[in-house]
Amino acid sequence: MGPRLRTAREQRGATLTGVSRATGISLSTLSRIETGRRKPTLEVLLQLAKAYGISLDDLAGTAPVAPVAAAGPRTRMPQRPGDDKAVLPLTRYVGGLHVHKHVLPAVDAPPARPRQVSHDGYEWLCVLYGRLWLALGEQDLVLSAGDVAEFGTRTAHGVANAGPGGPVEYLVMFGPQGERLRPRTPALGRGAPT
Repeated sequence: MGPRLRTAREQRGATLTGVSRATGISLSTLSRIETGRRKPTLEVLLQLAKAYGISLDDLAGTAPVAPVAAAGPRTRMPQRPGDDKAVLPLTRYVGGLHVHKHVLPAVDAPPARPRQVSHDGYEWLCVLYGRLWLALGEQDLVLSAGDVAEFGTRTAHGVANAGPGGPVEYLVMFGPQGERLRPRTPALGRGAPT
């Protein structure tokens, strides 16, 4: 994310000081974001996208790419699944549940099975757009917009764009110490609790 932000700023001939004055974001914060020592919040990304006159998708590198005219075979550097995703933190505090929006770019061919990891914690995810391949242990699930999944992260897990058709956007709520969401449904037809 940092290099894209720096490139967007430099293409407009703007300095960090000028961007800081225009947006109200501190100079040190902008510098740390561009060098990768700090992840930008969604609020900061929205301010920078507006200041640079580009869309959030362009800034995050998730905008669909126009097909290239036939100029010979295209080659891509091999990447592990998920290496090119954009992660936008939606919570700012330390500890407790963390919420992030993840955006996986469009792919032009079905991917290999996602690389899996396991660690302490508990995760809940909700697909907002597209089709997400969730490899959970030995299971393979394809989730669509509106689908949710929750699991303990000690189970090996990984995600990828499920195939051609556009980017995938999903929310992740993660409890590093195994915190889980506590759904509460009010009793319908009853008055407010006293």
